[in-house]
Formats: sequence, C-alpha cells, structure tokens
Amino acid sequence: MKSPRFLAICFLLTSLAPAIGKELPCKPEKWQAAIEKFAAADLENPPAQEGIVFVGSSSIVLWKLPESFPDLNATNRGFGGSEICDSTHYLETLVIKHHPRIVVFYAGDNDIARGKTAEQVHHDFLAFQEKLFTALPDTRLLYVAIKPSRSRWQKAPVMAAANELIAAECESSERMTFIDIWTPMVSTQDSFEEEAMPPADLFIKDGLHLSAKGYDLWNSILEPHLQDDK
Repeated sequence: MKSPRFLAICFLLTSLAPAIGKELPCKPEKWQAAIEKFAAADLENPPAQEGIVFVGSSSIVLWKLPESFPDLNATNRGFGGSEICDSTHYLETLVIKHHPRIVVFYAGDNDIARGKTAEQVHHDFLAFQEKLFTALPDTRLLYVAIKPSRSRWQKAPVMAAANELIAAECESSERMTFIDIWTPMVSTQDSFEEEAMPPADLFIKDGLHLSAKGYDLWNSILEPHLQDDK
C-alpha cells in the first residue's frame, strides 16, 4: 500500500508519541442508551438476516446507505464518537444477532484522537475480528481505512501506521478486506506535509466529517466489494 520509506517515517513518528505505553481503558457504558435504541428498533423492525451491517463511528452514522446502495440490504449500526473497543463490546447486539454475510466496519479515528497508538488500534482491531469470526465464521469483514481528515491531520502519521498494520492483517485472511480510502483522498502520497492534506471539498466545514462528495468517493471504492458478494 505504501513505500518502505513512508512506512519507516510512520513508525518513527508514532514511536515518539508520548502515549506509546499508556493504556487507555475502554468505556463502553457511555453508549448504553444508544445501544438500547438499536435493540428497540430491531424489535420493531427486525433487519433481515444474511444482509450487510455497517458498524462503527460517525462516518458510519452519517453514511446515507439507502441512497448509496439502494439495491443492497444494508443496516446502519453506527454510533458517533465510538472507538473500536466500543463496537467490540456491543458486537452481539449490533452485529452478531443479525447474522450478516458482510460487515462493513469503520473505527479507529476517535481512538487515535484520544491518544491511542497505532499498535493499540491494531490490538483492538484484532479483538474485534476475533469476536466476530468466533461467532460468525462465514461472515466477511470489510474494514474501511482510517480516513485522513483535515482537522486531525497532525495525527496522520499514527493513522497511516495503524492502517498499515490492519491492512497487513486483512491480507492474511480471505475473510477480510482492507478498503483503502486513504490513498485516493490525500493530495500527495508518502507525505505528511500540509500540502498533502485531502481536498477541503471532501469534508463538511468541520474538516472531520465527510461531505456528499466525500461519500461519493467512498461509495465508488466500496461498492465493487459489496457487489462481488451479492
């Protein structure tokens, strides 16, 4: 995905992070109300089994799935501000009980913003996929790369390093696919200079959440992977 020189820079910079050895505990209880709303919605209108579940943080929440993928049976189970470990904690309610054939997962952005290292994000991803595949060994996992947002560009080296670790993990299993949205979003490859930031029109005013144009780009990258599994 990236050049050896780029990887070396990523890991050098992340190794200098002050939080490298700091454990940041998961606090999933703050999402209990949101999860209960999902459970209530499932009782009222149960998602079809063997469909596609999108789970993760606000990039999932704001994804207009019926418009983006009108021909696919997609369920949105995103909850904004969440980290990887939060989705893992509530995986039974969010994903497992629906027995999806595909899980689309986006998280890691908030983890790094809170101070987690690339290695910690990778570790949390391993816990997520282990819990998922233990319960649903035939399900496919599509992990959407941590996005290079303008408002968090100072964290880009850590994000890129986390993406590399997770991409390598996905390449080791036929059940997982790494969806590289990083490469087509950034202006210049192999650089963390300001001029390499993604274009402003891919985001809304906060520079963090995607604009309609940003989601159009993501849709074009992800859709072939969903169609292959129809």
